[in-house]
Amino acid sequence: MSENRPFVLTIAGFDPSGGAGVLADCKTFEQHHVSGLAINTGNTIQTEKEFFKIEWTSLDFVLRSIKTLFENYDIKVVKIGIVPSLHYLKEIVFNIKELSPTTQIVWDTVLKSTTEFDFITIENKSDLIEILSKIDLITPNYNEVKKLFPDFNFDASQLNKQIPTTILLKGGHNNKAIGTDYLYTQNEVFVLSPNNTKCYAKHGSGCVLSSAIAANLALGQDLKSACINAKNYIEKYLNSTSTLIGYHYV
Repeated sequence: MSENRPFVLTIAGFDPSGGAGVLADCKTFEQHHVSGLAINTGNTIQTEKEFFKIEWTSLDFVLRSIKTLFENYDIKVVKIGIVPSLHYLKEIVFNIKELSPTTQIVWDTVLKSTTEFDFITIENKSDLIEILSKIDLITPNYNEVKKLFPDFNFDASQLNKQIPTTILLKGGHNNKAIGTDYLYTQNEVFVLSPNNTKCYAKHGSGCVLSSAIAANLALGQDLKSACINAKNYIEKYLNSTSTLIGYHYV
């Protein structure tokens, strides 16, 4: 019964292929036995191989949807996906924290699609830092972290001077240690080694990973455990098929 499951909200785009965005997030939520809620930030025309167009949802519509859901559900965790601007993201994050200060937020820092369509640029670094101070975890890959923070220092002892949030740096683009993720907290770094380095690439894999983390957090897991268990889930997902669309299963 849904009343026995914690509520998790995804605020992300709609991908008609089902490989990414709110469809992929809700598939992941269901497999983790949490109740998934969804707000659409943008309708896309795409397949797992090609991206053609996006029409963004108005910010007012998204904020009204957030208010309605928080007034009716005890939302433990929010996962945020694609957004068109930092202003859009800031309004979402600050509204969530105003409505429910204890709700955790995971931002999957999708700056461009796997088909190379740009979603967001970082216009103002001070705005970004202010937003991140309200977010519990971001999940960039190596390409994204360099765009977000060109001066990113991988020394964990210096991290809290640079970025006011926890970072799961994904290892899919790490040529030196493929598949190895690094969880940077404010005080230390944890190395999350892969169980299998031979995985098939998947469209929307970042969406699945971040929503799995969000689900695990809602189930009461600490951040490190949530990331480790989500990593195990995504590895199974990546190897579920040899195509760009995977199967969800526990």
